[in-house]
Amino acid sequence: MKASGAKPSPELVEGQKNNYLYQNTKTMRFHTRKWVKPEDLNPNQTLFGGRLLQWIDEEAALYAIAQFDNKKIVTKYISDINFQDKAVQGDIIEIGMEAVKFGNSSLTLRCEARNMMTRKTIITIDSIIMVNLGPDGKPAPHHKTKIEFVKDRLKGKED
Repeated sequence: MKASGAKPSPELVEGQKNNYLYQNTKTMRFHTRKWVKPEDLNPNQTLFGGRLLQWIDEEAALYAIAQFDNKKIVTKYISDINFQDKAVQGDIIEIGMEAVKFGNSSLTLRCEARNMMTRKTIITIDSIIMVNLGPDGKPAPHHKTKIEFVKDRLKGKED
């Protein structure tokens, strides 16, 4: 994995599978950092897994909101969670998200959380599905087919 300064490759893979557009991103982007504090620890004095999952769910929601340009989203599914290492008080955790595929109303993400200093992976999640909602609170098409960066969206509005 490369650090957050790495350039992503947002080209779509040729064709479609099962009505999904697959994103070829090759590079995970780490945008969020969390400092492990005493209130984040379990009785073993390591980072409580539930706290890390809370941070990941929030990061996935923020990522989807930025892609859909809509604040009404929900988490539909989180796949198996693979804890690979621990974190202790004082560690700084980086949370990375990568778009895997775009559905009609959904976005599937892959996640990795790692120790910022050692770069050791703490957890990986292969699939987090976020769903775009309409004003009625039901799934709604988002009309997105690739990663969009806010800076690119703003360029279009300035012209």
